[in-house]
Amino acid sequence: METVEHLFRRLEQLNEIGAALSQETNLDALLEKILVAAQTITRADGGTLYLLEGGDRLRFAIIRNSTLGIAMGGATGTEISFYPIHLTNRDGQPNNSMVAAYAALHAETVNIADAYSEDGFDFSGTRNFDQKTGYRSQSFLTVPMKDHQGEIIGVLQLINCKDEASAGIMPFSFSDQRLAESLASQAAIAITNRQLIMQLEELFESFIGMINSAIDEKSPYTGGHCQRVPELTMMLAEAVSGSDQGALAGFHMDDRDRYELKMAGLLHDCGKITTPVHVVDKATKLETIYDRMHLVDTRFEVLKRDVEIEALRNREAAARSADTNEITYRERVHRIDQDLQAELRQLDEDRAFLRRCNVGGEYMPEDDRERVRRIARGYKWIDVSGSTADFLTEDELLNLTIPRGTLTDDERGIINHHIVATIKMLEALPWPKHLKNVPEYAGGHHERMDGKGYPRGLVREQMSVQARVMGIADIFEALTARDRPYKKGKTLTDALTILGKFKQNGHIDPDLFDVFVREKVYLRYAKQFLDPEQIDEVDESRIPGYPT
Repeated sequence: METVEHLFRRLEQLNEIGAALSQETNLDALLEKILVAAQTITRADGGTLYLLEGGDRLRFAIIRNSTLGIAMGGATGTEISFYPIHLTNRDGQPNNSMVAAYAALHAETVNIADAYSEDGFDFSGTRNFDQKTGYRSQSFLTVPMKDHQGEIIGVLQLINCKDEASAGIMPFSFSDQRLAESLASQAAIAITNRQLIMQLEELFESFIGMINSAIDEKSPYTGGHCQRVPELTMMLAEAVSGSDQGALAGFHMDDRDRYELKMAGLLHDCGKITTPVHVVDKATKLETIYDRMHLVDTRFEVLKRDVEIEALRNREAAARSADTNEITYRERVHRIDQDLQAELRQLDEDRAFLRRCNVGGEYMPEDDRERVRRIARGYKWIDVSGSTADFLTEDELLNLTIPRGTLTDDERGIINHHIVATIKMLEALPWPKHLKNVPEYAGGHHERMDGKGYPRGLVREQMSVQARVMGIADIFEALTARDRPYKKGKTLTDALTILGKFKQNGHIDPDLFDVFVREKVYLRYAKQFLDPEQIDEVDESRIPGYPT
């Protein structure tokens, strides 16, 4: 006979278990805690926790047996190979012969004193198991698990209640049953809550994926960036979190911190959905909806035909000249042909020069920009209205003299606006407490340590470590990206050299850069995302600003 004191102690256990279940965030660990707790408060030797899948079958989620030392499913990593229990037979009738299926179908607890003498249920599988293992399955307590809406989500089955005094097997008592039912109720709510949270997280991540896919559809050159920056961000953040040296030795992340930073990484460029495609994809200086270099080519062809026509006219004039003898005529024609070839050659050279200028690069010398200006003003052509016009329009001249890359100042401003759009979009969302820093992390990746970044001009002390991590990840990915229309991906040595100079001039966080190199984060990233020819042998002693 169970004493009141003993029952009270078990109720206290149940309350403690309920509190512990509400705090568990990992579903596998939660399921394991539920079964172990049920065994504890009912003194069961073994048990199984089934989860309802597809509305018509019970999947083995956790199996435990103390006597046999069996631990399968959950956090053990041992896969359960048993077939699920179907709630209906092949003829579509309810599967009332299996006790777990019966409990789920009828939402009733089944308490069996001895499976070998129980009528109405099929325990042949249990008998076969016992015969193979030498075990004796006797008392069964099978409890349906209902969520807050009364829907069955699984079944909790306990086996062989142990008598504390004799250590023998005994039936599960009524108090055991009520405690197990109470625990099953709490467990069902905990499981449902965890599953709902997981579903919401999955929905949220899918929504983020949809945004990045939309950006990818707009521009194939940025879609990969939206995927790679989060990966590199997490690599560097994990390296910093695991490092015990340097100024950042005290920085550590838990699972919530990791998830928050992961979300920020995935969303760091969501504002690019507002950026015009012709700016994002501007592969050459004259490109808008199309590359206007073709128009310039056409003007060169017009000029070439003009000089050829002028040469023909001069030939004709020489032929009509009354005082021209044969020798003088040939000399004049020869000079006309020489001048023609020289002009055509110059036009071809200038066209080839402008074509080279149209391709953006790291730096365009002032001499080249001045030559573009001379071409723009030096050649004249008759436009479609019949008026004499400069060879290049003001807009074409502005674009062809861009000193770095392919973007004008106005276009760079449009590109830079994406971070403002990102911040506005993210700050407008009602973030839960554990994700409240996402806007700050995502919105800070274009700031600089010296306050010369954008959009807010923050200095290092005003930024979180996570935002500074994302800044380095964003730059390194951009330097090494092999899918940009205007440049080739840099080698590791070139990219680290540039990053080292950025450290020296106050652009990036110096301590994070040291971790990036010391822990060889760059190499782990390269092996996963870069082409083999980009992965050269890095001499870290020659990286600017890096201590040896």
